[in-house]
Amino acid sequence: MQAVKRAAKRAVATAAAASLAVLTVLVLDTAPAQAVRPPGIPSLATVQSELNQLTVRNEANGDSYDRDLFPHWSSVGSGCTARQYVLKRDGQDVVTGSDCQPDSGRWQSDFDNTWTTTVSNATVDHVVALSEAWASGASQWTTAEREDFANDVNSPQLWIATTSVNSAKGDKDPAEWMPPNTSVRCDYVKAWTHVKYLYGLSVNSAEKTAIQSHLNTYC
Repeated sequence: MQAVKRAAKRAVATAAAASLAVLTVLVLDTAPAQAVRPPGIPSLATVQSELNQLTVRNEANGDSYDRDLFPHWSSVGSGCTARQYVLKRDGQDVVTGSDCQPDSGRWQSDFDNTWTTTVSNATVDHVVALSEAWASGASQWTTAEREDFANDVNSPQLWIATTSVNSAKGDKDPAEWMPPNTSVRCDYVKAWTHVKYLYGLSVNSAEKTAIQSHLNTYC
């Protein structure tokens, strides 16, 4: 009789474990995958060195800025524009047409930790806004150099962002705006600093002070 009871208990336990395993698989299959951040975000030590080397000066030539001076969403190969490339690179389950335009998929806006399945709501943000770059030194660049900057898929310059958070960010620097999702703030200021360093752009005094404070707080 005891042997029968033990066998029955083992059967119940095995069934419960199997049910739990199935439930776990279902949960994992339906949970959003981890967001993919853009490439090239450096270490804190590297960013600190880069920040220390940035030229500090007031912004200039802002009144002469025109978005058309930065040809953007240019082709980056394989029939894809820079925007389409980033949506494919950093999205989940992305399905594209023959023109490389995503027809479906899901995208996480890391700035506000929001997932969207609406392609038009998955905008691609220039972490260092084009107008910010213009006032920080890009006004002296050639058009070809500004086009390279606006379509740079190899640095952490292009991030997926929902329409609302992209609009809230606008052309603000880290002294004026930070992502509401605090878990991304360290990578955000590292990306900002690294892009400015890569392109020889300057920072103003308030911007540099804010970046240092954010690195100290969030990294």
